Amino acid sequence: MDWFVFPCSKQELALFLRMACLELNQPIFNIVGEEADALGLDCYVVGGYVRDLLLGRPCKDIDFMCVGDGLELAQRVALRLGKTDSLSVFKNFGTAHFNWEDLDIEFVGARKESYTRNSRNPQVSQGTLDDDLNRRDFTINALAVCVNTQRFGELVDAFDGISDLNSGLIRTPLEAEKTFDDDPLRMLRALRFSMQLDFEIQNNLWLAMPLLAPRMDILAKERIADELNKMMACKEPGRMFLMLDKAGLLETIFPEFSLLKGVEKVNGLSHKDNFYHTIEVLNNLAQLTDNIWLRWAAVLHDIAKPQTKRFEPGHGWTFHGHEDLGARMVPKIFKKLGLPGNEKMKFVQKMVRLHLRPIVLAKHEITDSALRRLLMDAGEDLESLLLLCQADITSKNPNRVARYLRNYEIVKQKLQEVEEKDQIRNFQPPVSGEEIIQHFNIAPGPVVGQIKSSIKESILDGHIPNEREAAWNLMIELGIKFGLTEPQK
Repeated sequence: MDWFVFPCSKQELALFLRMACLELNQPIFNIVGEEADALGLDCYVVGGYVRDLLLGRPCKDIDFMCVGDGLELAQRVALRLGKTDSLSVFKNFGTAHFNWEDLDIEFVGARKESYTRNSRNPQVSQGTLDDDLNRRDFTINALAVCVNTQRFGELVDAFDGISDLNSGLIRTPLEAEKTFDDDPLRMLRALRFSMQLDFEIQNNLWLAMPLLAPRMDILAKERIADELNKMMACKEPGRMFLMLDKAGLLETIFPEFSLLKGVEKVNGLSHKDNFYHTIEVLNNLAQLTDNIWLRWAAVLHDIAKPQTKRFEPGHGWTFHGHEDLGARMVPKIFKKLGLPGNEKMKFVQKMVRLHLRPIVLAKHEITDSALRRLLMDAGEDLESLLLLCQADITSKNPNRVARYLRNYEIVKQKLQEVEEKDQIRNFQPPVSGEEIIQHFNIAPGPVVGQIKSSIKESILDGHIPNEREAAWNLMIELGIKFGLTEPQK
């Protein structure tokens, strides 16, 4: 691990923090400290900014917490910076927020919280510095640095979070079950911080998570989706599903994925464990692209295999149609996980539906007709599909993987050649339905669609080139075949 190794004493650390604060965005810290002094309030930078400062990670979000009225402090600072027009005040939560330069700045008064069983939104009351640090999710997020002039850079570390930063440990300030019971989203945050920072999760947190898994039901789907997407963007996103499974959260959040686990054997023949295969595909893909929606396609590409699994005597295990059923499952899964139901979902659905096509071509002799159809169906998403299929080539037999990869490169080359020759991608027939109607002076009807379809199939099968003249001549031939009358010249 390459995080900062801290000085051995708190005094030396305070000096380091003071120097770091002076170096990073000095004006805002000084301004806030001076305005807090004028109000007679103790004020601190808290949470993620301090953590990331110590880890040497970039952070544009700065949270200021004062023991007293945070809203009044926010208004004074905003006035001094000329940001009163953009100051957002949330009186119910006791917070205020504005953007300044490239920073996202938030103010809050120190508070203590109490929770009800049916909501993660706490009842808030004014509190002390200790109260505020007690309510933090993890010790590494419970660090505070004073910005008041006389104490500038002084560290407050009530739960030995510095040691946890040094050792790379995710630990709760208070008892883990209470922390997760109050706000079950913290379980996902523990997994996310573990992935982002490459930190270990303390064992008692692992023990508490399965007990609190039912509490996930009180969370808004969008908050779950936000945490899942942050983990999906990590370097090795497959770890998310291993940790969700270990935490006892996978069946609650994403039972369809949990169903992929396990291997059956009949007559000595078994199939691969699609749970671990999917994780391997996802991690393979993460080495090729940062596109989280393509990564979601990797997660869902085999999601329908449990429902389509069959054992055929003399052949073995089959999963016929899992790509089509999986594509039909995508909208429901996206909705349940709180993921968007827009073009991103449709992209994932398309990738799931098409994911077998290039792999099948890599296993058999390739025809230009099959390549043209793939180009037409994949369109502008062809490169994404090819990345997904490349990641999907997995086997414990390295020779088999090497053979498929060689064939796969041949498919990619031939796709490029066919596209350059026939220009099929994002295919639009050279003759439109309106032109067919006008030329033969007929009403819209089934015969128009039949002519268009026949022209398209002839181009895809290579019987005519993808050119207007050839398509027009075929249109006339087909019109005569269907008994349509050519206009008088």
